Amino acid sequence: MKRAHKLRAYPTRPQQGRAVRLLADHCDLYNAALQERRDAWRMRKVSVSYGDQSVQLKEIRAADPDGQGRHSFTAQQQTLRRLNTVFAAYCKRVRDAENAKQRARRNGEKPKERRVGYPRFKPHQRFDQVLFVAGDGAKWEATDDGRWAHATFQAVGRVKVRQHRAVVGRVKTLQLKREHRRWYVIVVTEAEVEPLPPTGRAVGVDVGVARFLTTSDGEVVANPRFLDAAQAGIADLQRRKERARPGSGNHKRIRRQLAREWHKVRDRRRDFTTRPPGCWSTPATRWRSKPCGWTP
Repeated sequence: MKRAHKLRAYPTRPQQGRAVRLLADHCDLYNAALQERRDAWRMRKVSVSYGDQSVQLKEIRAADPDGQGRHSFTAQQQTLRRLNTVFAAYCKRVRDAENAKQRARRNGEKPKERRVGYPRFKPHQRFDQVLFVAGDGAKWEATDDGRWAHATFQAVGRVKVRQHRAVVGRVKTLQLKREHRRWYVIVVTEAEVEPLPPTGRAVGVDVGVARFLTTSDGEVVANPRFLDAAQAGIADLQRRKERARPGSGNHKRIRRQLAREWHKVRDRRRDFTTRPPGCWSTPATRWRSKPCGWTP
């Protein structure tokens, strides 16, 4: 079983600059590969595969030693695989749309127009993550005594990481991710499944909208509605952003504040679903992420 551990990273100012350049170079590689696929199909009706583009990496790195040549070869392969996954999903949507039209014609109905969006080019500010294979361009150094853990990335350096929980299993991949002004390291591990001991009881859980959940034992957990609580502040920031002149310093500051408020709403929702207040787990399921003083 694979598990992903998302941990907050604290790069230094020079490391942040190198990490931004890393994302920009991988974004350029992604867009160039997308451009090649698009032009090959438009001009010659030729499909370019991941293997075709991966073979070209050696020449690209040799021609640009101070740019693409600085980065990990396997990390660049992961970026090309990411584009290949996007194209595979696009082709699946095209096939589904064609099949829907054929079914409609067979049934004597008028086929509905379904526009399938072509994969888009990504600007630098929207390309926010790079995947590394552990041991090839990236290294994970865990800690067990509460000190800083470290993640080392090629062309970035050794970055401090706050390891707030144990990373269990064999580390497979490391992912450097940027969210607004924060940096994260996502450590993906592979470990054996350890089933919980049976309790001899069972409980049904109904997840709803008006109520967060209701159990068959009669326990009811209310919906906290974090968005409703933050809606007034978000609406005020949105109005201020619309009045600010685009491109001005005030517009950028308000945009960052607005993104921070949405980030808080997301964090509160995630924290409630993974570590709900009051620990509403039941003895039958032990559905909780932290001990709450319950004894069987």
